[in-house]
This record gives sequence, C-alpha cells and structure tokens, in this order.
Amino acid sequence: MTDTSDTTSIRDAVSRQLPRRYRAELRFRAAGLAAVASAVGILVILLISILSQGLPAFTVNQLVLPVHLDRSVVDPEGDASEASLRRGAYSRVLQDAIRAEFPEVTARRDLRNLFGLYTPLNATRLMDAVLADPSLVGETYTFRMPIADDLDLYLKGRLVEDRTLLTGGLLTIEDAGDGLVLRSSAPDFSSLVEDAMATMRAEATALDARALRARNLAAELEGSDAEDALYEAERLSAQAQVLREELAENDGRIELNRDLPTILVELSGVAVRLTALDANGRSASGEVMLGDAAGISGATDWTLYVIETPESRRRVSDQAIVWTRALEARGLVRTDFNTYLFSNADSREPELAGVKGALFGSILTMLIVICLSVPVGVFTAIYLEEYAPKNRLTDLIEVNINNLAAVPSIVFGLLGLAVFINAFGLPRSAPLVGGLVLSLMTLPTVIIASRAALKAVPQSIRQAALAVGASKTQSVFHHVLPLAAPGILTGSIIGLAQALGETAPLLMIGMVAFIADAPTLGLEGLTQPATVMPVQVFLWSDGAERAFEARTAAAILVLLALMIGFNALAIYLRRRFERRW
Repeated sequence: MTDTSDTTSIRDAVSRQLPRRYRAELRFRAAGLAAVASAVGILVILLISILSQGLPAFTVNQLVLPVHLDRSVVDPEGDASEASLRRGAYSRVLQDAIRAEFPEVTARRDLRNLFGLYTPLNATRLMDAVLADPSLVGETYTFRMPIADDLDLYLKGRLVEDRTLLTGGLLTIEDAGDGLVLRSSAPDFSSLVEDAMATMRAEATALDARALRARNLAAELEGSDAEDALYEAERLSAQAQVLREELAENDGRIELNRDLPTILVELSGVAVRLTALDANGRSASGEVMLGDAAGISGATDWTLYVIETPESRRRVSDQAIVWTRALEARGLVRTDFNTYLFSNADSREPELAGVKGALFGSILTMLIVICLSVPVGVFTAIYLEEYAPKNRLTDLIEVNINNLAAVPSIVFGLLGLAVFINAFGLPRSAPLVGGLVLSLMTLPTVIIASRAALKAVPQSIRQAALAVGASKTQSVFHHVLPLAAPGILTGSIIGLAQALGETAPLLMIGMVAFIADAPTLGLEGLTQPATVMPVQVFLWSDGAERAFEARTAAAILVLLALMIGFNALAIYLRRRFERRW
C-alpha cells in the first residue's frame, strides 16, 4: 500500500514538472532557431553588400575607336621589324583618333583634358596588338580600350546624382558676345530657379551652423588656437552672407558656379552649360560645351540634364562628362564583360587592374602547400596514431602539435622571415617562400584532422586484418587508411582553404609588394615575385581611386568562389570515398 502511494506521488510530481520541462525545451529550441536565423541574416547582409559593391567591376565601359596605324608613325624604320614597331608612337595614334571625334578642341589645356578620357597605358596594349599582327600597319583598326575609371563609374551611375528633365517650349539660342542667351517659349527653367535658390539657402544655413560651432570651439581654446577658430568662424559667416546677398540681388537672377548643380541644355550634337538663370523661368545664360549652338531657333527636341553633385565636389569635370555623353550617343562607348579583371595583373590604373597575378600566385603557393603539408601531415598522423609508442616523448609531441594549431598566423610569418629569407637566402615575395610558411601553418591542422579520422575507424577493422594474416603495415594502408580517407581529405582541404585566405604571414615575407606582371605557371614561377588573392584585396582596399572599391569587392567574390570550391570538393570527396561498416 505504501509502495502504491509513493509511486502515485512520484507520478504526480513528474506530471507537475512536465509542462515546465516542455516550456524550457521550447525556449531552448526557439533560442537555437533565433541564433541560426541571426547568423544566416548577417551572412545574407554581408553577401548582398559585397555583391552590390563588386558586381559593377565585372563590367567595363570601353571606347571603341577607329585608329589609323600610319606606317610612318608606328613603323619609323619602315622595315616592319619588331624593334621598329616597338619604337612607334602609339600614344600619338590614340590621340589623333580621339581628336578626330572632337576637332573643335584645339587649346593645349583642353587637349590634355580630352586625352584624360583614357589611360595612356592603352598605348602599350595597342603596340601589343600590332606586334601580334604586323599586317595592321597602314590600316584602320578598331581598337577597344577601357574608359577612365571615374568616367566608368559615371556611366554606371555610381559617381554623381543626376536627372534629365523634359521640356515643352521652343528653344532659341543667340550669341551675346560674352556668352549665349537661351530663351524658351515655356517656363522650362522655373523649377531649376527654385531648386538653385533652395540649395543656396541650405548652403548658407549650413555655413552658419559651422560658424557657430567654430565660435563655440574658440570659447574653449586659448591663444593662437582660439584666434584661428574665430577666423574660421568669420570666414564661414562671410560666405553665408555672400550667398544671401546673391539671393537678394539681381531680381532673383541666379548666377551658377562650381558649388551649385550643373545644368546642361542638350540637343542633337550640341551641349550648353548654363551659367545663370533668370527669375522668369524662360531665359538663361550659358556657354557652349559641344558643337555650334549659336543661331538655333525654334528647337523642340531639347532636354535639361542636371548633375546634382556640384563640380567642386567630384573628380570629373563638366567638360569630361559632356565628351563622354557625346561618345556614348555616337555609339563609341560600349558596355562589355570586364575581361581585364581576369586577364591583367595589378595596375595603378583601376580600369586595367586585374586578379591574374594574384590568382597565379595563389595557385603556385597552394601547390607548395599541397605537396608539403598534406603528405607530411598524413604520414605524421599515421605514425603517431598507429605506430608510435605511448610515452612522454610522444605526449610532448602531441601537446606541441595542438599548441601550434593555436599559434597566431603572423608568428609563422616571422618564422619564415627569419629562417627562409634571412637564414636560407630565399627570394622575398616568392610563392616558394609563401608556400613554405603556409605549409608550416597548415601542418598542425592536417595532423589533427588526420588523427581524428584514423581514430574514428573501429578497432575491429584492425583486429580482423591482423587475424587473417595481414601485417601491421598492410592493416593500416589496405584497410584503415581507405576508411579514414574521407575524414583525412576533408580536414586537409579545410586546412588548405584556411591557408588560401591567410594574409598576415605573407605580409611578413614581402608578398604585399605591387606586382605588375603575373608569375609563370611553372617551376620558374615559384621564385618570381608574386602576390596572392587576400593580399591583393588588402592592397586594393587601400587604393586612393574610388574605382578600387568595386575591384576590392570583386576580388573578394573571386576569393569566396575559390573557398566555396574547396569546400565543395571536400564534400564531394567525403561522399565519394565514404564507406559504411
């Protein structure tokens, strides 16, 4: 009777606790799902951010110009020899081609700006094309070259904020001697007047706020620092006052300058930059930027192109934008897949910079790592797990291997600098040295992963092999190792993927240098100067030009693709060699 009552009380106690246990389990599962969802969300945000920044680098806007390869210019000796062709004036050929599109440009300064639509390094590419096919000499050749990096960003909509306004009036343009006078039969300029006035008011307010901060700062300082702050406050206040006076004077006429949005009037083959807007919204003053604008009367097919980013706050001038839009309208600018990103090595010019050198350097470096760390690591694991006696020496070795796996990677870089470069005299910035350093770093990971895979093989496999007369070596290599192969391959590939993404140890051995030529994929390439993909990302992230931002994200995407490929290979090999017992 007592036993029955005790059982009943226990059952009741358990029943009372079950709901609480179920609620605790639900909370634990919800916390786990929330953690997984947060990790996936952060990963998705990261990938979207990298993709949004890197995708523009996979396309390029190219100038497609017909260039005349005058024999007297590109073959000064007249014998079509390689030496003569290399002495050709290919820069002059490109300059003549771009000048032919804008014959009205004659001033030296304007010509210098016109030739800035492309990088002079394209002259070398043109020379390479002629050397590859000398029959081009004397012919007209359609040459493709990437447009300047800032203009490429402009064409991709990533440099300025702009908009195009449709018009409804008839446009008349007259020459006023010191400029052009534009009149429309409709108030097409009225919204621009209001926008310009609002911009000037906002700028004046911002200047006053900065002046107030400077005065407050001056109150906290002493001596010359306070005087400098007060001088800055007065200067800002004076600028704000000038803006307000400009708004109050001239009956609402707005003088446009480099600190205000640029307004262009565009019609067939003609571009006029407005220099002033009248309050009536029907007339304006301007200056010609392209073509012959004087004498136009009753034009209907004209538009207003507004660049909201002022010229003083961007690297590209109004004139360069006008020339670029004209070339685009003539069909001489085409958007193509950016083959330069994969066919070129690093360059000071973003439009010609590519990952070929870093990709080849990574391949050569990883070949050294594969040839050294994987065999040495696997055989070390086999010896320690299957043959080595259990004593203090092997225990010390195991502890040191585990400790080496936790050593910061830059320590291996210091070791490589001291031993391989300073002691052995191996060349700096070479894939051979980089591979040796990364092999030392990867070796503990491969050993630990291989030992874990060998331990996972049941002892019955070994005992069965020995029972049928196999030797210890036959038991290990014919039975244990094949069963442990999936785990060994997975661990090795994960270690190699980790080495592929390392940067710190390679910085210590000089692989951070600027490498303009890709190393050759051969034995001689092992000692040639090279860099690797993570270091290339590091170098581009520090580039001054804005176009390197997209190149950096694109290189990250290429590196991620290599890492995903390594991990996919690990999964495939595991499933391919996996055996069940």
